[in-house]
Amino acid sequence: MKVSPVEQLFTLFNETALLLQEELNCTYLEALAETGENLFQGSILQDEVSELTEKRMKKQYGQIHLEKFSNDDIRKAYQLAILKGMNDSVQPNHQMTPDSVGILIGYLVERFMKQSNFRLLDPAVGTGNLLTTVLNHLQRKIDSVGVEIDDLLIKLAYVNANLQAHPIQLFNQDSLEPMFIDPVDAVIADLPVGFYPNDVRAADYQVSVSEGHTYSHHLFMEQSVRHTVPGGYLFFLIPNGLFESEQAPQLHEFFKEQVIVQGLLQLPISMFKNKNSAKSIIILQKKGEGVKPPKQALLVELPTLSSAVEMDKILFQMDKWFQENKG
Repeated sequence: MKVSPVEQLFTLFNETALLLQEELNCTYLEALAETGENLFQGSILQDEVSELTEKRMKKQYGQIHLEKFSNDDIRKAYQLAILKGMNDSVQPNHQMTPDSVGILIGYLVERFMKQSNFRLLDPAVGTGNLLTTVLNHLQRKIDSVGVEIDDLLIKLAYVNANLQAHPIQLFNQDSLEPMFIDPVDAVIADLPVGFYPNDVRAADYQVSVSEGHTYSHHLFMEQSVRHTVPGGYLFFLIPNGLFESEQAPQLHEFFKEQVIVQGLLQLPISMFKNKNSAKSIIILQKKGEGVKPPKQALLVELPTLSSAVEMDKILFQMDKWFQENKG
């Protein structure tokens, strides 16, 4: 039976990570980052491994030539290995954006961003899965930046980017602290939902609340808008109840002053554990000279993404909207 490219690569990532996990006495995800780095550097970088393990790993690496695989196959295989590692270590903030959502965001970025080269930011880059999904979809000259507070996730993102030969600038920091990056033309983010513990830092933001902690996803939106050029677009994965929370008035006020809502795509409830965890994609445009709101916002309730017929209807509807509103 023919093994798919994704399976071939996953087997390599998994088996060599398991070897390193034992040799280095570290977690599977740490070992996965190490083996990924070995692969794109073309040598074994860990001095601690035994001669026997080194031989086994060299043999396995020698059977795979990355240039023969598509970027998306590399990304999917690496993502599967990361998911395996995440299932072993229960860390609630380590959630991966589903592939279908990443592809949909890629499609939206492609339709809204007309210029052949632009700057793109993911302020919650995680393992780089969403960002590289979008970059693989776009196939244009994109100058991209990722920011992530978690040391391990950013190491995985760094390896992910290198395996796919994407020159992504990565910053290991809290995205809500000052970011020293040039303004970007577009932002994508699967927003971290929850409360931000640093009230002093949150007070610098318009969306902050005077009592208790401010929602981190509200702060991420404001920080992203700050770093976007006037007229730039922002594509966020948001909780469905975004405008119904007790902190919604501050967000409404900020939106009214700073952005235009271009569209809202509600993802199928069936994609999520329950109704309360369901999400949507919101598309914002930063206000600026000559920036006009659409005749009407793009409002879509997506069917099950696996239904090709239903998806075709939606894509046709979206296409019509772009013709009428974006010319």
